Amino acid sequence: MAVYVDDMQAPFGGMKMCHMIADTREELIAMVDTIGVNRKWIQKAGTPREHFDICLSKRKLAVAAGAVEVSMRELVERMRSKPQTTEQTQ
Repeated sequence: MAVYVDDMQAPFGGMKMCHMIADTREELIAMVDTIGVNRKWIQKAGTPREHFDICLSKRKLAVAAGAVEVSMRELVERMRSKPQTTEQTQ
């Protein structure tokens, strides 16, 4: 089981953003708690596309905490291979 961050660098305001996903909701929430991202910013909650958009400074913290760096393509493939869920946001 793991948390993944992609190599996207999409501009948003004065920041650049990437995606962060995990094999499980629990891992994803544990990582956002670790790196200081608000849980309410979850996107596509309860779906295989569940993720957070995080700025590159938070990406650096996630990698330091054990997140695996992947390409955008690999991240999308991992999302597509996840089973459909019906969980609600915590």
